[in-house]
Amino acid sequence: MNLTGKVALVTGAAQGIGEAVVRMLGEYGVQVVAVDKNITALDKLVFDLTAKGIFIKAFVADVRDSVCVEDVVNQIENEMGPIEILVNVAGILRMSPIDSLSDEEWNEVFSVNSNGVFYVSRSVSRRMMSRKSGSIVTVGSNAASVPRMHMSAYAASKAAATMFTKCLGLEMAKYNVRCNLVSPGSTDTEMQRQLWTDENGVKKMIAGSQDTYRLGIPLNKIATPSEIAEVVLFLVSDKASHITMHNLCIDGGATLGV
Repeated sequence: MNLTGKVALVTGAAQGIGEAVVRMLGEYGVQVVAVDKNITALDKLVFDLTAKGIFIKAFVADVRDSVCVEDVVNQIENEMGPIEILVNVAGILRMSPIDSLSDEEWNEVFSVNSNGVFYVSRSVSRRMMSRKSGSIVTVGSNAASVPRMHMSAYAASKAAATMFTKCLGLEMAKYNVRCNLVSPGSTDTEMQRQLWTDENGVKKMIAGSQDTYRLGIPLNKIATPSEIAEVVLFLVSDKASHITMHNLCIDGGATLGV
């Protein structure tokens, strides 16, 4: 896939889909920079991959802080070389009916899921422009295109991140910088488990719920983080050299291709 030796920045890197992306990129010889707020999980990931001989460098940083983001990107570029791959994974979920959704919850979700994508993408794409090379992938959600009960802040923030990434791709195309999205459905992560009320959570997700207007999953399973990471790997590689502004939904058919 012509990835060996490239520098990749991955946000939300310490767990779930972000961790799977870091591990997979590392296995393909990419110099991975993992960014996350969770210092304990980040240290564990670094220890594990280093023991396996995989290069990884970690930064504890908050994507909601544009100054911090700029400092981290500068440090990476100065110490490791040009960032050729960016994967925006950092995201949070807050569940609440709209009538009881607080200002703080709404702003918190947008500050990570939308603002964070903007801050990191803006900083990295500025540098990619001058080099006329690079690939950016944002991890969105199928909830960006289908309404979800009690997930208005999450769905709206992911919709914003989706359209932002497409606009970025349009502006960056003349600089040979590709910008794409992957939009997972139900995936076996800690965020997904927030939606489960008992030990039958997986079965309920697969079956769907008429009460919450949620369709089931035709493939009869939820995704694994590595299944999402495989698609990210494809999109950042030369195998996807003529793909930009594309949103690839990975939800087992749960949104019927909407």
